[in-house]
Formats: sequence, structure tokens, C-alpha cells
Amino acid sequence: MTSIQPIESSTSLVEERNTAKTIVIGLLTAVLVIAAPIVIGSAGGNYWVRVLDFAMLYVMLALGLNVVVGFAGLLDLGYIAFYAVGAYTAALLSSPHLTSQFEWIAALAPNGLHIPFLIIVPIAMALAATFGILLGAP
Repeated sequence: MTSIQPIESSTSLVEERNTAKTIVIGLLTAVLVIAAPIVIGSAGGNYWVRVLDFAMLYVMLALGLNVVVGFAGLLDLGYIAFYAVGAYTAALLSSPHLTSQFEWIAALAPNGLHIPFLIIVPIAMALAATFGILLGAP
């Protein structure tokens, strides 16, 4: 009769993470991401900032596609509709076109809403998340 021997506690199957190193790398990455548009905008003008914005947008779309197709093995492009909800929200809130469609908004703001971009982003995110929750709820 054989007996099962317990595994020694000193052996580990998974390497321990160095949390201090992870935090430092995360902070350096955050500083780089925040500083990059400022440095590039002052050195190269707004054109390169716009190019980087579009590049980051495509990176986010590619990461979303990788999660859906790569890890789940399912080609589903429905999540891109939520990008569209956010994009249309941002476009309508920052342009005069919303007032041309709704007279009651035109009475409040005859030249268009023209809300600042930093206020529009959370509104667009919340609206896209709301649509996602409503469509994803059982």
C-alpha cells in the first residue's frame, strides 16, 4: 500500500509577483501615456497628437477583438456598436447638428451645445455603458 506524501510548503507551482515592481511599471506607463500628447503636441503640432489618438483608438478596437476572437473563439462585432453610441453622443453634443434636429434644444442653445470635450467623454461613456447593460441584460 502506497501512501500519498504531502507537497512541501516551500515549493511553489506559481511564481510570486513582485508587486512593487508592478506598481512602478504601471506608474511609469501612466506618466508616459499622460505626457506623450503634451510632449508630442509641443514638438510636432496637433497633427501628431491626432495621429496618436487614432492609433490608440485602433489599439483599443484591436484589443477588444482579440479578447472576443482570441480568448473566446467567437467572432462577434456587436461590441463595436457601443463605440458607435459613444462616438455619436460625442459628435452630437459637440456640434450644432443636435439643435437642427430638436427645436426645444435650439430654443435653449441656438448656436449648438458645444459642450467641452472633457465633459462629453464621461457622458458618452455612461450612455454607451447604459446601452450595453440594456442590450446585455437577460
